Amino acid sequence: QVQLVESGGGLVQPGGSLRLTCAVSGIIARIYYMGWYRQAPGKQRELVAAITSGGSTNYADSVKGRFAISRDNAKNTVYLQMNSLKPEDTAVYYCDAEDESGLKFASWGQGTQVSVSS
Repeated sequence: QVQLVESGGGLVQPGGSLRLTCAVSGIIARIYYMGWYRQAPGKQRELVAAITSGGSTNYADSVKGRFAISRDNAKNTVYLQMNSLKPEDTAVYYCDAEDESGLKFASWGQGTQVSVSS
C-alpha cells in the first residue's frame, strides 16, 4: 500500500522558516513527479512547488524566491524549505507523487499544518 506521510509543519512567526518532509512508501515504480500543495481554510488546494525526477522545478508565483523544493530519489522523499514565511502561507500542506503519465500513486495524505502568526 502506497503512503504519503508529511511532516515538519508547525507554528512560526512571520519571517521564520520551516522545512517540510514527505516520505513515500510502498512504491516500486519510479516516481517522476513530486509536488507540494496547500489548502487554506475556505480556499481550493493549490500547487506550491513541484519537481521532476530529473530535477526540473516549478513554483507558484507567491512563493518564488522564498521556498525551495528538493528530493532524494533513492529515499522517495521530497522536501520543501520555506523561508521568509508570511501569514498568507498558513495552510495545510500536502505532497503528491505521480508517474510519467500523471497517474497519482496515492490519495492525499493527512497533510501537515503550517501556521504563520505573531
